[in-house]
Amino acid sequence: MKTILVLGAGRSSSSLINYLLTHAPTYDWQIVVGDISAKSALERIRTSRHGSAIRFDIHEEANSRANIEAADVVISLLPANLHPLVARHCLELKKHFLNASYVSDEINVLHSEALASNLLFLNECGLDPGIDHMSAMQVIDKIKNGGGILTSFESFTGGLIAPDTDPENPWRYKFTWNPRNVVMAGQGTAKFLMEGQFKYIPYHQLFSHTTPVTVLGKQYEGYPNRDSLKYLSTYGLQEIKTMVRGTLRHAGYCSAWNILVQLGCCDDTYNMESVAQMSHGDFINSFLNYSPGLSVEEKICAAFRLAAESGEIQRLRWSGFFSSEKIGLSQGTPAQILEHILTKKWKLGKGDKDFIVMWHRFGFQIEGKYKSIISHLTVTGENEVETAMAKTVGIPLGIATKLLLQGKIKKRGVVIPIDKEIYDPVLAELTTLGIRLDEQGV
Repeated sequence: MKTILVLGAGRSSSSLINYLLTHAPTYDWQIVVGDISAKSALERIRTSRHGSAIRFDIHEEANSRANIEAADVVISLLPANLHPLVARHCLELKKHFLNASYVSDEINVLHSEALASNLLFLNECGLDPGIDHMSAMQVIDKIKNGGGILTSFESFTGGLIAPDTDPENPWRYKFTWNPRNVVMAGQGTAKFLMEGQFKYIPYHQLFSHTTPVTVLGKQYEGYPNRDSLKYLSTYGLQEIKTMVRGTLRHAGYCSAWNILVQLGCCDDTYNMESVAQMSHGDFINSFLNYSPGLSVEEKICAAFRLAAESGEIQRLRWSGFFSSEKIGLSQGTPAQILEHILTKKWKLGKGDKDFIVMWHRFGFQIEGKYKSIISHLTVTGENEVETAMAKTVGIPLGIATKLLLQGKIKKRGVVIPIDKEIYDPVLAELTTLGIRLDEQGV
């Protein structure tokens, strides 16, 4: 029997745990789910005789080490800043470690030790990062093997809501993953390559630098995300002219979100005063000039030169930012207050379905001719629990775990899923589950 320890029973864990429990009888696995809330962990394994639930707090060292030592593989869905703590225990206790988050510097420095211990520390094996890497590398390798020379690669992914969910919502967006990460998204400087020029877009300009993307006749917009430049060497594209990876939203989202960024609503560095007495409108007004003769909405229109019925104002109005409703917090930073206000409208409700969109565009030359390939993926969630986000983040991790325990993944050390031995079987199984990219050559 092999024991798989899953850490974290949050919103992205449901599909991963279901996948592992479904395959547990066939492969003689025991699935242990650990969470700070033992009740949440128990809800994930339900009555399965192949699963058990525990309370797990990575800061309780003795208990953490005991549970990790009892496992063969550890999958972490904890917040990304806790992965290094888990990874250190896995290294010392000689356990394989998998997660869906970006490789941090703290994880990366463990490569040599993990390699020496014959351990796989697989990162970025979810949706984005994850399926985006695997699907991109599959096409890149195909182009190269066919004699093509890559000249450009663009990739955007977004977690949105399905067309029939909350049709009055003008943002076409709800929280399908950690709300705090959404509010804080993009902070830092985005780095990418465009037609041979290095581009650096600071946070306060980020949401005004968008790329139009059309998928199945629907209009979206992508903004650059994080550091695309580091993937030049990762993907073996050092000679390419354009390289940009980013986040996808429905058209109109970014210009409205940019208002909140410009106001300072996403700042998490200080606590605001008198939050308990503050209304939604008071919160927004805190960042605007003193003009007693104007309403908060009128001030926004004046400050950003917008018409009262512009898309930006409609989105802010729908969100309740101009209302007299009390925030409902006793204290908080601007970012925490913003998250709290948005959650009132952006929390997935009963029967809501989310919607994943991924889009790649590859430009290449072959036999003196320029060609391109466009591929896209769309996945619709089943409900507010079995979400598309949970499927696309969790199932790749589950498949990789199965391949590892079957001895089919030979890679060791700190890696991401860009090798054929990982991406081919993972993508093949995802296709059988209805998660596949459609590809079109131009």
